[in-house]
Amino acid sequence: MAQYTRVSGSVGLITLQSPPVNALSAAVRQGIVDLMQRALSEPEVKSVVICGQNGIFCGGADIKEFGGQMSGPPLIPMIHAIEAASKPVVAAIEGIALGGGLELALGCHYRIAHSKARVGLPEVTLGLLPGAGGSQRLPRLIGVPAALDLITTGRHVTAAEALKFGLVDQITDHNTVNVAVKFAQRVADQPLDARRISTYPCLCPSDVAVLFEEVMQRVRRTARGAIAPIACVQAVRAAATLPYNQGMERERELMATLFTSGQARALQYFFFAQRAVGRWSMPSGARWDTSKPRPVHKAAVIGLGTMGRGITVALAQAGFSVVAVETQEKQLMEAKQKISGMLERGAKRRGVAPALDKINYGRNIQSVADADLVIEAVFEDMALKKKVFQQLSAVCKPSTFLCSNTSGLDIDQLACQTRNPELVVGMHFFAPAHVMKLLEVVYGPKSSPLAVATAMQLGKKIGKVSVAVGNCRGFVGNRMLKPYLEQALFLLEEGATPEFVDQVLEEFGFAMGVFRMSDLSGLDVGWKVRMADGLAMPDPTTGQPTRLRQGRRYSPLGDLLCEQGRFGQKTGRGWYQYDKPGSQVAKPDPWLHSFLDEYRARHALVAHRIDHQEVLERCLYSMINEGFRILEDGIAAGPEDIDVIYVFGYSWPRHRGGPMFYAATVGLNKVLERLEHYYQAHPDVPSLQPCHLLRKLVASGSPPIQKWREVIKKVRSQL
Repeated sequence: MAQYTRVSGSVGLITLQSPPVNALSAAVRQGIVDLMQRALSEPEVKSVVICGQNGIFCGGADIKEFGGQMSGPPLIPMIHAIEAASKPVVAAIEGIALGGGLELALGCHYRIAHSKARVGLPEVTLGLLPGAGGSQRLPRLIGVPAALDLITTGRHVTAAEALKFGLVDQITDHNTVNVAVKFAQRVADQPLDARRISTYPCLCPSDVAVLFEEVMQRVRRTARGAIAPIACVQAVRAAATLPYNQGMERERELMATLFTSGQARALQYFFFAQRAVGRWSMPSGARWDTSKPRPVHKAAVIGLGTMGRGITVALAQAGFSVVAVETQEKQLMEAKQKISGMLERGAKRRGVAPALDKINYGRNIQSVADADLVIEAVFEDMALKKKVFQQLSAVCKPSTFLCSNTSGLDIDQLACQTRNPELVVGMHFFAPAHVMKLLEVVYGPKSSPLAVATAMQLGKKIGKVSVAVGNCRGFVGNRMLKPYLEQALFLLEEGATPEFVDQVLEEFGFAMGVFRMSDLSGLDVGWKVRMADGLAMPDPTTGQPTRLRQGRRYSPLGDLLCEQGRFGQKTGRGWYQYDKPGSQVAKPDPWLHSFLDEYRARHALVAHRIDHQEVLERCLYSMINEGFRILEDGIAAGPEDIDVIYVFGYSWPRHRGGPMFYAATVGLNKVLERLEHYYQAHPDVPSLQPCHLLRKLVASGSPPIQKWREVIKKVRSQL
């Protein structure tokens, strides 16, 4: 809805009222239409100001309306009517003006923004384009290059940047509505023809054709199969080459195609999935809305390797006072230098002062005695971590939360080393920790809801998407990664090459294929884990690498490369070859192809033709199958948790919604049928055996993903 008041005698003030972000629901649109007509019909009113309640202008369309029949006044005619109004209309932008909210503001004749406001057209992140004239008005107002940047990326810009673009007419540090009202009074008698953006010529550079070709190539490269960014370029091209009305028709056609696409459904599902994971719950029934987090004023980080540095930077940038501890003098000096550089670069990008004063460094674990929360980030070794937790329990306050940045070790074993195991949780950050948005918050059987709530809230404050997960080997992300990696190796044994497997996965939408990613991370990382698990050992009877471990198929290919000193980019050789150690340009390696041929011959493996479908099905369906096992075991609360983890932590293409949503899109019966096919062909690979929950969902008629939790509850109760 919207409210109307007359202020200063001659200004009609229309206030959007639809908490929390004043989205343009049917009721709000109807309110705007009715109140604009009222303001234009009252002789005393000389100008109009549109604002939003509670310091927020408008967050855009009401996404909940996308799934059903749209009702109420359509947005485009409403904005056209505002632009055609005979009295000046001023948008008073506070908080945010995003998507349809910014399109509404572009339909106004003037825009006044608070200095802390942010504006943008983020529709591309929902698989759409600005479909209410944004793709046609914005290029006419700020020029084609700037409009292409904003529309194809969906990024938000500050008020200062918006002023620089010419997107807003004025910014203020004072009450925006009051400033807008005074502004509206001043322009009440001025002609409006020059203020209607739809009448502007589109500002194009002389080489506009070259510009669009370059932008399209870049967008195709970065979109990795997403269609919305490409449609955005096409819509802006229409603004640059067609009259406004024809451009609007092209915008409508493109929007209609996107609106019904599977990618838009996936991205909109993911939008709501991000919100669902914030409403976490534990098997005990403890929930986010009944578990109040405890404030954290001082945090500490133990261990300043790559992960510890990133965590320290993330905490300091969020305004926390941080104690950063590294016991080795040389490593401490190096860490100080690296952390300072990261903070300075980050501050320069954001236009703020670096938070160098937030960090106190120490070499002694006693330095963390008064911290409210400690994050241990030492090397991934259980004995070492146990020792650190024993020390922390001895020196910290009884109320201190003790957290481990482990990627898969047993949280319960660490909790058992402390006086208060209920205050111990895992906080699995992803590298680089100050950049990657995902945080797995791992609760063990002894973890209290208070500890989970506090870790989740801390994650939110440092800009992470926090997902609460149960305690098991690898948690959610790395547990699902294991069968994915295994299948990729088995495909090499059976005739594929690393570059073919990577090509298929990258065409699917991953930023990097499995083997390029392995070279980047370092092959030796996984090798050390496998050696610790007793896997990367030769057969004691033959001295040769074995292809069967613990009764199941095992590929020693990665171990054999590591024995050759091929650790990936760091050594200039891995699954690919590089011009020199540290280089990032991967090139096919003839040596590796010969090595694979010799390996197959030695083990009497007959290579067969492997096509795109087999790569995708074996890699992705084995991963998805493990996801169903995780849901069955209660390690993740629902499919949304898994999908958010994989999009933010493992570069799963967002326009495919996440692995569990993808399974629903493909069809659960097809996933089941193909898993059965591959398990029959490879009975020594247990990860290909379809799990009970997948079978149960198919037997239940493959319900939509939003209904899976009901089936999951029944399966868990039966188990």
